[in-house]
Amino acid sequence: MDDEERFPLPADLPKAEFMMPGPERDRLVGLILDGVKTATATLLIDYQECGDPLPQVGDRSVLMDSDDQGVAVLVTTAVDVVRLCDVTDRQAIDEGEGDVTAAEWRRTHETFWNSPDYRACFVDTDFPIDDDTPVVLEHFKVTRLP
Repeated sequence: MDDEERFPLPADLPKAEFMMPGPERDRLVGLILDGVKTATATLLIDYQECGDPLPQVGDRSVLMDSDDQGVAVLVTTAVDVVRLCDVTDRQAIDEGEGDVTAAEWRRTHETFWNSPDYRACFVDTDFPIDDDTPVVLEHFKVTRLP
């Protein structure tokens, strides 16, 4: 019996998908599995347009790789909604993607949030991103690997 048969991932949990499938998602999944990435940030408008509820402490989800395979279970440990200008260096570091200051983090995230691929997911593709833009900051831990 292989590990996946002994430790199946729950099929009834929502998916946790970081970025679009491809090399960047694979890199982020690796950082999560290595324990380097323990946080993420999402624009509040993303939840609003999708009609998804905000994450709550204790929520569980299945981390998906680029092949749409579940590779771990994540548990949300903290959630905060803050203005973009209030994101801290701690958030940048906890995201584990190489940014160590809030300013670096903001440049990286704004580049993604302003990309045509990301904006194409929205009804209003011209929504503004400024200091007052609400951002959902989520911290998580890996609880089970297959």
